[in-house]
Amino acid sequence: MTLKDSRFGKRLRASHSAGVENSPRKKRRRIDIPTSPTKSPSKRTQMLTDTLFRRQKPRPNFGAEDRFVPLWENSSLKRSYNLEDKASTTKFFTDPAKDQANHLFESVLRSELHGSPSSFHSTPSPSRSIFGQISPTNSQCKSSPDYLDNPTGVAYQLSPLHQKTRTILSQHRPHIRAVAKDPSRTLDLPDLPDDFYTNLVDWSPSGVLGVGLEREIYLWREQNSTVSKLCSISGKDSYCSLAWMKTSPMIAVGTHDGHLKIYDASTLSLVRTLENAAPPVDPSKQRISSLSWTSTTLSSGSRDSTVKHWDIRESSARPYKTSIGHKLEVSGLRWNGDDGPHVNLLASGGNDNKVCIWDHRGSARNSGCNNVAGSSGSVHDRTSGLAPLSVYRHTACIKGLAWSTHTSGLLASGGGTGDHRIRFFNTTTGKLVNEIDTGSQVCNLVWSKNTNEIVSTHGFSCLTVPNQICIWKYPTMRMVSSLRGHSDRVQHIALSPDGNTIATASSDETLRFWEIFPNRHSVVNDADSVLNYGKLIR
Repeated sequence: MTLKDSRFGKRLRASHSAGVENSPRKKRRRIDIPTSPTKSPSKRTQMLTDTLFRRQKPRPNFGAEDRFVPLWENSSLKRSYNLEDKASTTKFFTDPAKDQANHLFESVLRSELHGSPSSFHSTPSPSRSIFGQISPTNSQCKSSPDYLDNPTGVAYQLSPLHQKTRTILSQHRPHIRAVAKDPSRTLDLPDLPDDFYTNLVDWSPSGVLGVGLEREIYLWREQNSTVSKLCSISGKDSYCSLAWMKTSPMIAVGTHDGHLKIYDASTLSLVRTLENAAPPVDPSKQRISSLSWTSTTLSSGSRDSTVKHWDIRESSARPYKTSIGHKLEVSGLRWNGDDGPHVNLLASGGNDNKVCIWDHRGSARNSGCNNVAGSSGSVHDRTSGLAPLSVYRHTACIKGLAWSTHTSGLLASGGGTGDHRIRFFNTTTGKLVNEIDTGSQVCNLVWSKNTNEIVSTHGFSCLTVPNQICIWKYPTMRMVSSLRGHSDRVQHIALSPDGNTIATASSDETLRFWEIFPNRHSVVNDADSVLNYGKLIR
């Protein structure tokens, strides 16, 4: 009995005919038949082909294709190896020393992976046979100088690295100064006001640090680490600003209600009380947000948008001059203290996003009384009421101001939450000379005495690590280091008299000391130098 007439054959043929006719057309599989003429198959062969081989998947044609090999991306090895982080790190998060090490490692890895292959693994040329006979006329004489080995060749190198890699490792790289990442001392500051428009930390030339809390002012002496209470306040009033006089142990203190007093830190006694405003007084606009000294002149910035000036040598408690240039609260104030030609310049930053430069040499006193109008623009002053020398703009409130101690007339200003920028202005030419986007709120600035670097303290940020302290190298604006430790915005900063340490106070109610700057290099005169005129004296 044949397969066709058997029970299995009949059932197989019946199931095949029923399944093919009732199945959808899209599920039918077609078998590619060669175009070359072949012998027609027999009926039995055709039946077996339709039943058995029809269900086999057609094999792909490997002869016309090849596997996909991706190209190496020289621009990013992390992308080539799928090692990129999901949250890309911006330039503000990075640490300079770690960035330099990572860049060097990436350059070496790229050179080794994409560089020229070593001669130890060279392959025969495809145009020559492996055991082919070389004609003596075409071959090069082995004794010729060109055939001799080169002592600097790869075969004689002791290092397994490529020449390009060794060149990268021997290249000069910029020196990154090592900065201590942890504070040298941390003190508790309970009841420190969480207010951006306050300036409550300042360091005196004698080494006494003044810190203002909500209702008390304390003095911390660096020599013996002792703390003494200077003054206190009662009622609903609170302290908002303080500043040391540069030539004596006098400290000025301003309050929320507009009271301005001067204390002697050596005796812890009140010396003078000054009048911040002439009647009628609006209590909501009398807050003294900032104070700054130059010689015997004290200047204050208030919520009423004015800058007032007192000469403590005069017996009058009234300001001898009032400067009007802002339309909102004056949140930052800084006299130029470089003792150069710009020593009489005062910088003021306001909540109206403006930086005003005032020339103190243009003032002329008279005996008239103050009648200061509001921010409408009309000014009647005891002086001529001169306009600001220059006006610069940000896109947010300016509190951080710092004059360079290395370049005369160079001012740095920092913008708030909506600005994120530190801008540098040449007050001689009135031009913007440099700027950098820090990615976060700039709360305060201080310029180093020992190095040409500037320190910025930061607060809120949605782009970078918030509440950090950044050290920038000027004029390249390369970040030297970033310090982290505060858990809230760093509102206040002060520089020690020797220029080695900074003190920062934050809304997390802590005061931290950071030893970040090297000692100042003193200039020693050579005894044999022609510029040493002392050797000519007998």
